[in-house]
Amino acid sequence: MHVERTFTVPRPVEAVFDYLSDFAHTTEWDPGTVTTTRTSGDGGVGTTYANTSQFMGRTVDLTYETTAFERPSRVQFRGTNKSATATDTLSFSPDADGSATRIHYRADFDFGFLLNLVAPVVLRGKLDALADETVEQITRTLLNKAV
Repeated sequence: MHVERTFTVPRPVEAVFDYLSDFAHTTEWDPGTVTTTRTSGDGGVGTTYANTSQFMGRTVDLTYETTAFERPSRVQFRGTNKSATATDTLSFSPDADGSATRIHYRADFDFGFLLNLVAPVVLRGKLDALADETVEQITRTLLNKAV
């Protein structure tokens, strides 16, 4: 299952990419993140992060890896643990004059065969609400940053 949103922020594409492509910044823009620490790499493909998030009252630890890094147009992170895989893809495009950036955010979740059967019924509303909150927090964070 997945959620996705497209929105625009009044910041240049390179600055938006540089900020959001550093997954350690999720502590500032992802409402579910408790902590994220870079564990290896230089920020590009293969960089890994230890992430702790909370969702529906549960604390979850995931190891994230940067799987795509195409500055300034696309970045992708894949988080895994024993029971789930989450893939976050962010795509960026500048507006006509370069002063704003259109962001397409997609989060894909794989909970394993059995949970994938019930997840759309049980989790759809919660994940949609979290996606909306994420858009609001990314926008607010980028507006408050001197990027």
